[in-house]
Amino acid sequence: MRPVSLDEVAGQAHLLRSGSPIVALADPDAKAPGAVSIILWGPPGTGKTTLAQAIARSSGRRFVELSAITAGVKDVREVMQEAITQRDLYGQTTILFLDEIHRFTKAQQDALLPGVENGWVILIAATTENPSFSVISPLLSRSLLLTLQPLTDDDIGVLVDRAITDARGLSGAVTVADDARAALIRLASGDARRALTGLEAAAAVALSRGGEAEITADDVAQAVDRALLRYDRQGDEHYDVISAFIKSIRGSDPDAAVHYLARMIEAGEDPRFIARRLVISAAEDIGLADPQALSIATAAADAVAFIGMPEGRIPLAEATIYLATTAKSNAAYLAIDAAIADVRGGGFGRVPIHLRDAHYAGAKRLGHGKGYRYPHDSDAGILAQQYLPDELVGRHYYEPKNLGAERDVSARLERIRRILGDR
Repeated sequence: MRPVSLDEVAGQAHLLRSGSPIVALADPDAKAPGAVSIILWGPPGTGKTTLAQAIARSSGRRFVELSAITAGVKDVREVMQEAITQRDLYGQTTILFLDEIHRFTKAQQDALLPGVENGWVILIAATTENPSFSVISPLLSRSLLLTLQPLTDDDIGVLVDRAITDARGLSGAVTVADDARAALIRLASGDARRALTGLEAAAAVALSRGGEAEITADDVAQAVDRALLRYDRQGDEHYDVISAFIKSIRGSDPDAAVHYLARMIEAGEDPRFIARRLVISAAEDIGLADPQALSIATAAADAVAFIGMPEGRIPLAEATIYLATTAKSNAAYLAIDAAIADVRGGGFGRVPIHLRDAHYAGAKRLGHGKGYRYPHDSDAGILAQQYLPDELVGRHYYEPKNLGAERDVSARLERIRRILGDR
C-alpha cells in the first residue's frame, strides 16, 4: 500500500505544500545540484519511509535503502562508490534512504559526510529520536530537518478506506462496519502501519467465516487481542474519562486514578496529553502542600517524551499515584485567579515609588527608589515597607491551608505579615 506519488500520501500537509523542499525533491525536472539532503523526524508510522520512496518514484532518481540496524561503514562506502559510478556513466542521481539513523555511531555517520558534502547522494534519513541529540552536528548542519506529526483520525480513515478498495490492498474483498472502522482508527493512535496491520488481521478473521465478509468490531478485537474500549478522543467518553481521572487524583483515590489512566492508555490516548494533565493537576490541586509534586509530574512528562510508549506507562503511573496520595491545596491556584480578577476589574494602581526602577539616568531625580529598604540588611531578612499599590494595601490573595508542607508556609506567612505590619 505504499503511495507511488506524493499526491497519495496521507497527512503531513505542512510538509507537502507547493514549493516545499519535499515537493521540490520529488520534481523530476529539478536539477540535482539544487536538491538538499533531509532528515525526517517523527513517531513510528507517520510516513517517513513512504515519503522517501514516493520522492524516488516521482523524481525518477535511483533509490537505495539502508537500515542503520544492519548496515555498517562498508555498506555506506559501497553505496557512495556506486552512486559516483551511476552519476558519471549515466548521469543518474542517487537517493540514499537511511532508516533509524539514530542507531548509527558517530564513526558510521561520519562516513556519510563526503557523499552529502560532494553531492554524490541525496540523503534522506529517518529517525524517531530527536536529531539534535542523535545526529552528529556536521551532518545535521548539512541537512534540512523536517518534523512529521502523528496522523490525524481523518488521515488514518483515508488510509483504511483506500486499503479496503485498492488493488494493492484488499481489493474490495471485504467491507468494514462503521464501528469496526472507528475501532481501527482509534487503536492506530496516529500510526498508519498499526492501522493497516490491524485491518489485515481483522480482514483475515472476517474472511475465515466465508460468505459476504464484513469486518465487525468483534473481528478487530479478536485480531488485535484486546477488548475495544468505548473511548473516542473527540467524543464525550474522552472528556468523561479524563474528568474522572483528574477528580480521582484530587479526591486522593489512587486506585480509581490508575484505573482511568489504564483506560486512556489502552484506548490509545496520546500519552503527552495525559502527562500535561498531570502537570496541571500538580499545580492546581496540590500546589504548595507538596512542592515536589510538580517536579514529579514534569519528570514524568519528560520521561514519556524520552522513552515513549509502552514503557512510558510506568512513569505516568508513578506520577498518578504520587499525586493521588500526597497532601492537597489549591491555595496558589485561587491566589492567582483572585489577583487576575482584580487586575481585569481595574483593581490596580501605580507601583509604589520606592519600588520603582532606579537604575536608569534621571530615575533618582524622579524619586524612584527613594526610601527603599533592603531586606537583607535585617537579621530576619524582612523589613516593614509597603509592596502593594495604595489601592490594594491589606489585600490578601494567598491564604495557605493547614495541610502538608503548606502548614509550615502558613505559620511563616503569619510571622511575615506581622513584620510587614499587615495582619
